[in-house]
Amino acid sequence: MDYREVDTASEYVCRLDHGADWRAQIESFAADEDVDAAFFYGLGAVQDAEIWFYDQERTEYDAVTFDEPLEVAACMGNVSWLEGERFAHTHAVLSRPDGEAIAGHLNAGTVWAGELYVREFDTTLEREHDEPTDLDLWDL
Repeated sequence: MDYREVDTASEYVCRLDHGADWRAQIESFAADEDVDAAFFYGLGAVQDAEIWFYDQERTEYDAVTFDEPLEVAACMGNVSWLEGERFAHTHAVLSRPDGEAIAGHLNAGTVWAGELYVREFDTTLEREHDEPTDLDLWDL
């Protein structure tokens, strides 16, 4: 296991814009505030969503699109640098009105309503290619 100690720099609460993209809003916020590393939690609702599921055998993402209103029961992730841009690695548990849950990597979702808590770290985190998984993971 690789690790490093980090100090908290700032904490923010955010309200996402109705009609905007959930993940893009987080990345825009990070750019506006010069956040180079952070962890976040969120909740709310989306009008639609694109969830990615990682196939470990093929080492590829499969996208599944949901064109329906969904509750964001839980959202969490982190902000770091990927290929020279801020990237919000975002996972979510979304629910339908009957309580059925959908979960995975939230690539995109149109915000109906969203609230976010962001804890910025006083460090920079960058992602690099990891051979065994074929994913871009933190370079610690």
